[in-house]
Amino acid sequence: MTNPAELYRTHRELLDRAVQAAAERDFWSAFPESPSKSVYGEQAAPAGERAFTALLGKPFPIEVPGASGSVTTERSPWGLELGVSYPRADPLALIAAARAAVPGWRAAGPEGRAGVAAEILRRINAATFTMAHAVQHTTGQAFVMAFQAGGTHAQDRGLEAVAVALAAARRTPAVSAWAKPQRGADPLSLTKTATMVGRGVAVVIGCTTFPTWNSYPGLFASLVTGNPVIVKPHPGAVLPLALTVKICREVLAEAGQNPDVVTLAAEEPGDGIAATLATHPDVRIVDFTGSSEFGDWLEANARQAVVYTEKAGLNTVILDSTADYRGLLRNLAFSLSLYSGQMCTTPQNLLIPRDGITTDAGRRTPDEFGADLAAALGKLLGDPARAAGTLGAIVNDGVLSRLGEASATHPALHPSAAVDDRQFPGATIRTPLVARLDAADEKVYTREWFGPVSFLVTTDSTEHSLQIFTETVRTHGALTALVHTTSPQVIEAAREAALDAGVHLSENLTGGVFVNQTAAFSDLHGTGANPAATAALTDEAFVTGRFFTLQSRRHGDPA
Repeated sequence: MTNPAELYRTHRELLDRAVQAAAERDFWSAFPESPSKSVYGEQAAPAGERAFTALLGKPFPIEVPGASGSVTTERSPWGLELGVSYPRADPLALIAAARAAVPGWRAAGPEGRAGVAAEILRRINAATFTMAHAVQHTTGQAFVMAFQAGGTHAQDRGLEAVAVALAAARRTPAVSAWAKPQRGADPLSLTKTATMVGRGVAVVIGCTTFPTWNSYPGLFASLVTGNPVIVKPHPGAVLPLALTVKICREVLAEAGQNPDVVTLAAEEPGDGIAATLATHPDVRIVDFTGSSEFGDWLEANARQAVVYTEKAGLNTVILDSTADYRGLLRNLAFSLSLYSGQMCTTPQNLLIPRDGITTDAGRRTPDEFGADLAAALGKLLGDPARAAGTLGAIVNDGVLSRLGEASATHPALHPSAAVDDRQFPGATIRTPLVARLDAADEKVYTREWFGPVSFLVTTDSTEHSLQIFTETVRTHGALTALVHTTSPQVIEAAREAALDAGVHLSENLTGGVFVNQTAAFSDLHGTGANPAATAALTDEAFVTGRFFTLQSRRHGDPA
């Protein structure tokens, strides 16, 4: 058995480097994103697949306080039979167990807790191939994307949260000496001790599309700041978070901690455990990723808790001009296609002036741009095997329903089409729909169409596009925005509009960086400045609301 202090010493170099990277915001990654044999070894991939397969069709090996019966709720979008069952959670028992685990976890201190968190992440990384299969077959992501977004990139985001929380904890010295001079007498001397105290029980509510990437920041930020965490997966994507919780509990037990510092809350659809947990008086932190409807409900009703939500919004592209038209089309086509648009960062509204845009290939009217974008999508997705690797599979019927509605009611510049995959013939795969709208059709484009649905919206001018962008994002939120222009004046106007709207802005992306991807330790995800999210992953505000600093003081010098 080890202990948190020893784990901190073991991982101190990693943690210090992560703190440095989070402060500098340059490129750094602790976990290699390539699933290559040269990186992870010859046996990592087959061993990971075997470990995943061994989990199918049986109860998942995990203990859950107060569990009653079991649930089996997942369906692979790729058509694989999963059949994994999980203990059905009792929310009150989970809260009681979490509260009982607080004293020991608090006593570990922020550095000890960071050491435990680092060890958890190292072990999750060692299981990345298993995790990738779990993410692939619960979310519909293609394997390489699942390995990266659901595996190593999620691990980087988790470590980033550890680093930001650890840096915040270090701002106040744990022990300090205070001496106030006195005229004609000895100084008044006190020794002061500062202790980071967690706010209380935390609940992480996972989503069905990015169960690890979106959950790890809240999970690890809460752990390092001293809070026990109940992990409540989406019923459609339990396995990735069950694997995560299992590893957490193993590391905690080995470190002499109560494993109930982290527990799993699996449920049947309709059990409503998320609402029960989030509004319980003892739950003081809620992290949620998912629909705007439930996110708004949590913000309004979980009044006793600090609520961190990441929802969706009207991600916007402002088209004005470009010096690399082919690069713009390639980059935008990939952004619309990646994971079938089932990302909270995928562009929905493409705003183009009525008289067209200036490019290095000549002026392009909205009709011509739409045709060129459709051709770029066709070229990218023309080969079914390649298309499946980019598109992934449709995660649920709600996405299909929205796609069907948009296809039936709006004129298509690029109709959505089915793609067959030989490896997974049961998968539902669709190419993106790009429909044509006018600025007057605001009832359509101010609605969220999560999935492979985007609109080319004709506006009166670039100035009008910027106005629509600002107003729609202020009202409905967005996680990303992109502008294409060769004009310094338009760049400056777009930057001001993004600041007014409260959204991150990308400019003239034509290469291998895409608007719907963000890099841990460098890019912030979400802002908290518009309705799409109440926080940013990962800035200091994301961690400081999770703890209090309490002081004790006494006469005398530090021991």
